[in-house]
Amino acid sequence: MLAAVRAATTVGLTMRLLKSLLLASAAGLLAVSAAAAADLPTKKTPPAAEKPNCYATFWTWLDSTPADCPLSAYGITVYGTIDMGGGYETHASKFNKYYPNGVNELIGKASNTAAWQGVPNGLSQSNIGVKIKEQVAPNWNIVGDVNFGFDPYSLQFANGPQSLEDNNFYTSHQQYMTSANGDSSRAGGIDNSRAYLGVNNTTFGTLTFGRQYSFTNDASSAYDPFGGAYAFSLIGTSGTVEAGTGETETARYNESFKYLYNNNGIRAGAIAQVGGWAQGNGAQDAFQADLGGDIGGFSFDAIYAYARDAVKLGTWGATSGFITPDELKATLADVNAGVVGAKYKWQALTLFGGYEYARLSTPSDFDQYYGTGNNVYNFNDSWTDYPAQVQKNVFYKPEDLQVLWIGAKYGILSNLDAVVGYYHEWQNDYTVVAVAGIPSNVKTQSKTCAANSLGNLAYSTCAGTTDAISGMLDWRPVKRVDLYGGVMYSKVAGGMASGFTVPNGTTQWTNPNNTAFTGGVRVNF
Repeated sequence: MLAAVRAATTVGLTMRLLKSLLLASAAGLLAVSAAAAADLPTKKTPPAAEKPNCYATFWTWLDSTPADCPLSAYGITVYGTIDMGGGYETHASKFNKYYPNGVNELIGKASNTAAWQGVPNGLSQSNIGVKIKEQVAPNWNIVGDVNFGFDPYSLQFANGPQSLEDNNFYTSHQQYMTSANGDSSRAGGIDNSRAYLGVNNTTFGTLTFGRQYSFTNDASSAYDPFGGAYAFSLIGTSGTVEAGTGETETARYNESFKYLYNNNGIRAGAIAQVGGWAQGNGAQDAFQADLGGDIGGFSFDAIYAYARDAVKLGTWGATSGFITPDELKATLADVNAGVVGAKYKWQALTLFGGYEYARLSTPSDFDQYYGTGNNVYNFNDSWTDYPAQVQKNVFYKPEDLQVLWIGAKYGILSNLDAVVGYYHEWQNDYTVVAVAGIPSNVKTQSKTCAANSLGNLAYSTCAGTTDAISGMLDWRPVKRVDLYGGVMYSKVAGGMASGFTVPNGTTQWTNPNNTAFTGGVRVNF
């Protein structure tokens, strides 16, 4: 009996010990689980928001940027701009369907009486292009771009030389019959803006070949407060200022190599054309070198430009027995120029400024082009040749052309900018008076620079100035659309006002200034 009791007691103690161990183990497991649970998220992380479809509706497309919602497939992107507007000018020029600007908002010899009119391309040149960027190896890309500018009203290719042919034989007394016109590096065709192909590396830079912007052309949009707008900028509407460094034909190079390094805030590059007029270039030789950088909110570029036998096309202004209506007048020069541009951004304010100096001198091949009589040369071959006869040397005494500009842009709202700018251009007196010792093939004037009865100077080679001051508001109700409006006042004086007269019956009055009010809408795609 006693043995049975002892056995039962032993079993009970064993069971209680096992129970205690099990309870202790369970408590330990619960404690460890609770500690681990304290380190885990209390709820699931919500999934990332799905990027909205910018093609869902036309409105969502308009409220996206071309960079965020490009028209791309297989590395090819179609892009462009349409810019249309209208305005009022105190001295307006008639619309020309070929002229890249359409009309002259800057005072010009074609400026006439006051008028309301359509104004194309007020903020930027309407254009359509196709570009590629295709990766072929890590950090290596094939890049290319073909683009043409056009008039959104007439749908004609931008073509400065053709606008000159339209006005070739109108004399200064027939200016009321002329339309807007001027020489341009755009001479029609699907490549009148650019057409190039090349390679890009994120470390070593970009090397391209083809029809390309000069560095001074690039700088005109980067450091002009209006981005080179035709309706508001002296730089944009006058191709001889900055972009062309005295000769607008050199704003673009055909068959050229261009290299640009841009890394760690340092920018440097060079461009050189291959071939001369026969390849559609505006000069027989030309090159530019650029050095610039970005430091905080400050950016700058310094550019040197050279061109040999650069051409400027113009109208004859009168008929001649040996000149056909499609033959323009060509003036040649060697060009040495320097351009400095800078801007500084601080919060909503950006300040702009720049300076250009260009010396136009006797062309290097003077005897070849001026000693051969009435030979006709083809210039600016952008799908079409424009024949011209070289006139006698204008730059026996060099022309020194200088331009200074300042401006500012202020973001009143995130989608509303106010822009102002002032431009001052001036030239020296490079008139050559006919005296003994001057070669017979040098263009000379019979009088010195003296004001005529109308108050103008007799010759465009006399010292003179051009001034322009502008203001504009640019509102972007959606990301792809600009609604803009503003005014530009411009005036000329001295040699730069030579020939600015408007006929009125039997009398004439001077027309040295213009006030142009312009409004429009621009859509980017």
